[in-house]
Amino acid sequence: MSSRRRRSLERATLSDVARSAGCSLMSASRALSQPERVSDALRERVMTAVKTLGYVPHTAARSLASARSNLVAVIIPSLSNAVFVDTVEAIQRVLMPAGYELMIGVSHYHPEEDERLLRAYLAHQPAGLLVTGFERSDAAREVLGSYTSPIVTLMELSDGEEEYCVGFSQYEAGAAMTRKLLERGYRNIAFAAAQLDPRTLQRAEGYRQVMRDASRYDAALELLTPQVSSIGLGAELLDRLLAQHPEIDAIFFNNDDLALGALFRARQLQLAVPERLAIAGFNDLPAAAWMHPALTTVRTIRGEIGKLAGQMLLSLMRGESPAQRRIDVGFEVVMRESA
Repeated sequence: MSSRRRRSLERATLSDVARSAGCSLMSASRALSQPERVSDALRERVMTAVKTLGYVPHTAARSLASARSNLVAVIIPSLSNAVFVDTVEAIQRVLMPAGYELMIGVSHYHPEEDERLLRAYLAHQPAGLLVTGFERSDAAREVLGSYTSPIVTLMELSDGEEEYCVGFSQYEAGAAMTRKLLERGYRNIAFAAAQLDPRTLQRAEGYRQVMRDASRYDAALELLTPQVSSIGLGAELLDRLLAQHPEIDAIFFNNDDLALGALFRARQLQLAVPERLAIAGFNDLPAAAWMHPALTTVRTIRGEIGKLAGQMLLSLMRGESPAQRRIDVGFEVVMRESA
């Protein structure tokens, strides 16, 4: 076998990369593991050498040698809608240029799966962890209690002195939409929700409190189901509410998927929206503004949540103190044609 052929079958080493980039072994290693600490010119030379040689870092060995991991674990409940897709993309745009790789786990809103993912991912000793919400099982809390690297929580807020979090008040968002519907003159306002994760339940509590304050609360007008949320389910929930409570004049759905399904169903039924029935959603997904009628909803800036959470975690992993431990990104009630 020729030396060239033998060389092509051998795995390129970091020494090969350093030689090709014209730098020391230590500089090449730093350019890959801590790119923010080297010059742009050096980083570009090293990355060119990496691509040319087909160098693949041995992550486990590098972590052991440096006692530093370049992995960040991200645990979210779903990747089936744009809410968490947008969040993860924003996190990636912050952390990847800094030399970190994401391990993404999806819990599907199951506490047992959340616990399993935490055990599996923390075994890799990630440099940092991003989790969704604060509610988890006792066993999961025990797992987190033994983890010493930084943790940042997404989507919810806490006043705890030991918590780092980026999100908004789900309770206040639910209350704000309900308040706006009342201001528009709707009185028999139903609340419909699926999946029933902690954030949904917080929105529901915001709805309840505003309706109680207005002396309009009726528990019978709540329709909560643990079923997986979907457009089709939104149509079904509309049918059920109209059959059981024909007096309702508005429905606040806990997400846009359900609300969009209800709008499709209302059109099939030739039900005038909002004249006969107002429909509102939550999240302001891209399709919401393009429906006919356009969907009234709560706009959540999940991309900003991901970006700010990524920046906060990056600061913590560098041993720095973030300017804020708790970042409230807020929300916006967007009134459109459906309510």
